[in-house]
Amino acid sequence: MRRLLWLEYKSRTNSPVSVPSLPGDTRVLFELETWIPSEIKAISPLVDRLTRLIEESRCVCGEEACIELAVTEALNNAVLHGNRMDRQKLVQILCRCELGKGVYIVVTDQGQGFEPDAVPDPTAAENIDSDHGRGIWLMQRTMDEVSFERGGTEVHMRKAPTPQPETKCEPPTK
Repeated sequence: MRRLLWLEYKSRTNSPVSVPSLPGDTRVLFELETWIPSEIKAISPLVDRLTRLIEESRCVCGEEACIELAVTEALNNAVLHGNRMDRQKLVQILCRCELGKGVYIVVTDQGQGFEPDAVPDPTAAENIDSDHGRGIWLMQRTMDEVSFERGGTEVHMRKAPTPQPETKCEPPTK
C-alpha cells in the first residue's frame, strides 16, 4: 500500500465498485484513502476537503455537519492521544460514500491504543471539568455506529442516509 502525505481521491460515480471493492456495483460514489502527519494544522484542510466531497456526493444529505464533527474529533484524538503529535507517525483515514448506505469512515493511528470502556463518561458530574472523553462522546452522539478496533488504534464510524420524503437532496449553498 502506498503512503501518501496528502490526498488520494477515487471518484466512483462512473466506475463499477461494490463493497468490498468487487466489480459490478456502481453504488460507491467515492472512496478516499489518505494519510496526514501527526500535526494539528493538518486536520482542518483534510476535514474541509472530505466534507466537500461528502456534500457533493449527496449520500447523507443534511448530515454533513455531524460527520464533520465526528471526523474532526477522531483525527484530533489520533494526532494528540494516539500518536502524541510524533511527526514520525502518520494518521490514516479511509472514507467510502455509498448510495443508499451512507458514509463509512476509518481513522487509524500508529499509537499504543487504549481501552474505550476505561474512558470516563464526560457527562458525569465528577467529569464535567475533565479534558478527556468528550471527543468519543461526540462521535458516538453524531454518528449512527462507532466502534474501536485493533486495541483502540482504529475508530470505525458510519452515518446512514436520512430518508428525504418526496424531495431531491441538494447540497448546502455557501
